[in-house]
Amino acid sequence: MARRPPQYCPVARTLDLIGDRWSMLILRDLLLDGARKFQDLQDSLEGVSPNTLSDRLKKLMQNGIIERRLYAEHPPRAEYLLTSKGRELRPVLRALREWGEIHTG
Repeated sequence: MARRPPQYCPVARTLDLIGDRWSMLILRDLLLDGARKFQDLQDSLEGVSPNTLSDRLKKLMQNGIIERRLYAEHPPRAEYLLTSKGRELRPVLRALREWGEIHTG
């Protein structure tokens, strides 16, 4: 079987953007709950370190999947929300949930 270079495989390219556990769970929370603050996400994602959460949020923002909305309050406040590109992942997460309901206990 011939090896496919990752840059030609849409599955590999997608996994480079959203393929780790924490990124998928961030997307889940934003799809289910809408805009969330950093602390809300950290509370929801049991076991994620602040540095890891920050890294995943930055990566998702750089790839246009989420955006950060800043509020002019004191102290400054920000929320993370899905872009239209991020909302297009809804069927993907739904399929993962449905598969998990069937095949995991």
